[in-house]
Amino acid sequence: MRTLVTGAAGFIGSNLVDRLLADGHQVVGIDNLSTGRMCNLEQAFRFNGSAPGRFVFRQVDVQAPELSDIVEGSQPDVIVHLAAQVDVRVSVRDPLFDARTNVLGTINLCEASRRAGVPRIVYAASGGSRYGTPLFLPVDETCQVDPLSPYAVAKIAGEQYLHAYAGMYGIAPLCLALANVYGPRQDPHGEAGVIAIFCSAMATGRSVTVFGDGTATRDYVYVDDVVEAFMRASRAPLTTTGIYNIGTGKQTSVAEVHRLISAQFGESSPPIHGAARTGELQAISLDSSRARAELGWRPTVDLGAGIARTIGWLNTTLGAEPAVVVRA
Repeated sequence: MRTLVTGAAGFIGSNLVDRLLADGHQVVGIDNLSTGRMCNLEQAFRFNGSAPGRFVFRQVDVQAPELSDIVEGSQPDVIVHLAAQVDVRVSVRDPLFDARTNVLGTINLCEASRRAGVPRIVYAASGGSRYGTPLFLPVDETCQVDPLSPYAVAKIAGEQYLHAYAGMYGIAPLCLALANVYGPRQDPHGEAGVIAIFCSAMATGRSVTVFGDGTATRDYVYVDDVVEAFMRASRAPLTTTGIYNIGTGKQTSVAEVHRLISAQFGESSPPIHGAARTGELQAISLDSSRARAELGWRPTVDLGAGIARTIGWLNTTLGAEPAVVVRA
């Protein structure tokens, strides 16, 4: 199978690229490297040593006109669209930038796919933001969408454009509504990614700041489980379309995440608390029963094991870092 992955040098994208190549697929990776890192693709490039051309990388933005030529020249069987602006706070601060990346970029990819005749697009939707504040948790895909941030609006707009292109041109989109993904290669230097940032701070003896009182809950799903969901979606029949939640169904508070990571490090210092941030939800968890029934997917890595694996990765990569803060 020939797969084109946007956001290939990012956290989820690079892990997916490695899995695709390990399973024998041919991969074209696209990334503008604004947040993605070439070092995340070192393993991918090593596949070319034994099988030249198995992995091809193109540094290009998903908004760029040349994207169409790249897609047409690659002739992929499936496109996995992971390239995105993913920080809620960035979307609040600069909603135009967020929309250009997450809406116009997705439209450009839809147009490129239409022209090249690509039958399947697998889209990384936001399960953590699309439902707003539902009355009951975990939430399933029948819940009405209720975007409460520019980021959430833009990601839902991407879903809707894919739905429209399906009706107009026969493209078969499959949208995976991801919970809070964590694990190796998540950036421990930024403001998003609670687990990576907490682990990084504690590994280097620094304090962290939790925005809010620590009671906000999220559904944390390990990156290898998410990669498996994309693999299953990519090879699903073209008649399988729509939205699929990808999460554990479990709520874990920021305070509990801090406790779990502290236990791994033997750390007892409490976090510093700051004011809650605009656009952040108080609670979310996802019912992934549909993915289990129709894609055969289920999470396999529990939070404690996933945190231990993340710490193991960080121990091999951490150097001197600036102070960090963590959102609730």
